[in-house]
Amino acid sequence: MPSQPRLALVDCPTGLAGNMLLGALLDLGLPPSVVHEPMAALGLADAYRLNIQTTRSAGFRGLQLQVALTEPSPPHRHWGDLRVQLAEAPLEPQLKQRVLAVFSLLAEAEAAVHGTGADQVHFHEVGAVDALVDVVGVCAGLLHFGVSELICTPPPAGHGRVATAHGQLPLPAPAVLELARVRQLPLASSEGFPPAELTTPTGMALMAALADRFGQAPALVPEAVGVGLGTRQLDRANLLRLVLAQPQLPASGERQDMLLQQQAQIDDASGEDLAFLMEALRQAGALEVFAQALQMKKGRPASLITVLARPEQSLALRQVWWRHGSSLGVREQLLKRWSLPREHGVVETPWGPVRIKRSRRPDGSWICKPEADDLAELAERHAISMARLRRAVLALVDDDGLDGPAMAPSVKSPQHRP
Repeated sequence: MPSQPRLALVDCPTGLAGNMLLGALLDLGLPPSVVHEPMAALGLADAYRLNIQTTRSAGFRGLQLQVALTEPSPPHRHWGDLRVQLAEAPLEPQLKQRVLAVFSLLAEAEAAVHGTGADQVHFHEVGAVDALVDVVGVCAGLLHFGVSELICTPPPAGHGRVATAHGQLPLPAPAVLELARVRQLPLASSEGFPPAELTTPTGMALMAALADRFGQAPALVPEAVGVGLGTRQLDRANLLRLVLAQPQLPASGERQDMLLQQQAQIDDASGEDLAFLMEALRQAGALEVFAQALQMKKGRPASLITVLARPEQSLALRQVWWRHGSSLGVREQLLKRWSLPREHGVVETPWGPVRIKRSRRPDGSWICKPEADDLAELAERHAISMARLRRAVLALVDDDGLDGPAMAPSVKSPQHRP
């Protein structure tokens, strides 16, 4: 059985920065090789060095990370070129998807505030190797720890002015405000802080793309805490805490999360075109894709295509809509979803293994469901019906007492045919 879903909470009372997030992951015990290997796959193994030290900020211990560049004259990498480099690199698919999502958000925000196309963005915040290390390292680190749900507290963005490659800029940084505006993310007040940049565009883009929601922590049982320290001196401890925890479910067993819904009404595509679009959306990571028949203006028959996905998948899915769909617009909203926690295991049957998932209802009873693809494959191989297989699998589950609170990684069945 895989481990229980793991919750991560990013507590950022003094703001967000990529090096603070990565520092907190390293403080949790993330092996540096988890950062170095994908950077080597990008051809940048010799372009940087991680300077890591355990130190204190206003008396509080933490890990401070600085990325030292070893390139004598780091090039200004345009987002169009960097996107190709990332897309063609031999990275693990889930890691590649997340890194591209973060940089896409960051490039679009920078393009909006500078009035240029995203592919032409070549600012240090996007193109520098230190930003690549932060983004790749944070994405890889969260995958390494098996984080299935990420919550971020609203960060203060800062006030005053900051010196950049484009001169003095007002704070909050324009790209930070743009990211918060586009994704409708909350920013905490910076009142009482000394003038300083507290949240960087890279830090904000990471959480905008990866966090399931922004808000205060739910009930949880902490497992480990990593502390990443900022380099700026403030009038208080400049730190970010990353808490790994098990969520504490309410007595009913229900849990709440947010889903992204995208919809478009299409009346000018063939059935083959719609099927191709829906499959492309599934391949891009959508949780569910379905179509409903409707009638539009002038009596035209049409289809309402609906996609349900994780909020951070918004950009990647929109690219599929634009590439393969005929609609000129896609409606998008966040939905609140209540669900029952799920467990996954394998039942060993006389015909072969069958994956099974189950959930406990609020009344204490269990819902068990064998994986349909496994049943279909075994039914075809052994020339028996799926219905018979399904009954046999559920009988094995009941016989082995899997209606209790725990479920073993695999359940052995008697070696005879029922």
